[in-house]
Amino acid sequence: MQRSPILLVLAFSVFLFGCQAIDVGKRPAFLIAGLSDDALKEKLSACTAGPFYQSDFVIAHRGAPLGYPEHTAEGYTAAANMGAGFIECDVTFTQDGELVCRHSQCDLHRTTNILTTSLAQKCRVPFTPATNDSDAKAVCCTSDLSLQEFQSLCGRPDHVNKRAAEITGYLSSPRSRVDTQPVQCGTLQTLKENITFIEALGAKHVPELKAPMVPMPHNGMSQQTYADRLIQAYVDAGIAPERIYPQSFSLDDALYWINRYPEISDQVVYLDPRGRDRNFSPSLKGMQALYDQGVRILAPPMPMLVRTEKDGQIVPSDYAVLAKEAGLKLITWTFESGVATAPNNWLYATSREALQTEGDMLAILNVLHEDVAIEGIFTDWAGTVTYYANCFGID
Repeated sequence: MQRSPILLVLAFSVFLFGCQAIDVGKRPAFLIAGLSDDALKEKLSACTAGPFYQSDFVIAHRGAPLGYPEHTAEGYTAAANMGAGFIECDVTFTQDGELVCRHSQCDLHRTTNILTTSLAQKCRVPFTPATNDSDAKAVCCTSDLSLQEFQSLCGRPDHVNKRAAEITGYLSSPRSRVDTQPVQCGTLQTLKENITFIEALGAKHVPELKAPMVPMPHNGMSQQTYADRLIQAYVDAGIAPERIYPQSFSLDDALYWINRYPEISDQVVYLDPRGRDRNFSPSLKGMQALYDQGVRILAPPMPMLVRTEKDGQIVPSDYAVLAKEAGLKLITWTFESGVATAPNNWLYATSREALQTEGDMLAILNVLHEDVAIEGIFTDWAGTVTYYANCFGID
């Protein structure tokens, strides 16, 4: 795979992006048509002519995975063209310690073509067909490959058929829910490449330090060294501190950055995982403790921020109220991830009564903006949130 010509072509398209208007695409109109809230529907319907512009309210989650392979140059470009003010790179590392963009250290069997290449022999769990008693499985990790080997792979949609008896069936992909041309070989990126690319797109940076799936230290790299190297990559590239919003699900990582890098301390994002614990109960004391330790931006998933009253009205959760009372800024995730009306979509677990159609997730977005007062939202399809943000005048 010749990477340099591909990146040159994409870089040229990035240059052209700066000269073109934002294109939110057809999906916002489709969702608005199905919206049950008449007042909100009327408000949003009045904005169809635009003009549309980039908004920092819009955080592209892994690029634009609703229509493009995640964490690829093609997906990042699409997100920027749809108005994302921030673009995320999940950061993990290769066997030789190079930082690369992947959602998980061990997702290559799902998100790349590795199983159809000679590098499949390096997967820690080789492809095993489904049987009557077990699903098909494979585990392929960035930490099993050198940087050069990683860069030879193609990005693909993150979907597998667990009941497949062979690799072709395992890697089958469902039909896209958005009108895009399929990407046959998504261009993977190192963190260094990503920084240059996102900067050229005119978006701000949201690097996430992913949890290692190998024992640390790894080849001499400790967890703190890993965290330092992520920040240092932006320093080496000359990126202004105010354009960097590093994040982690680990409070230890977040606090390490807050204390070590005062120039970005107010921009460190703690991705709060505590909502997965059924015994977790938010308290003002707990929120104030986070603030006192230096946390300024808290990022829980959407269901932690809203609840449904007996009359079916969606309102801010106790968590949201207490976080704001403690002085914490809130962002949330992930809009347009999965089918909103699907019964097993946990992102709408606390607001399911409001979802008569897929378009009704716009009403939940409205509650998150108007009542919870979130600062921004991660989304798998930036055009939808850009449309909403522009309609409500959110820069």
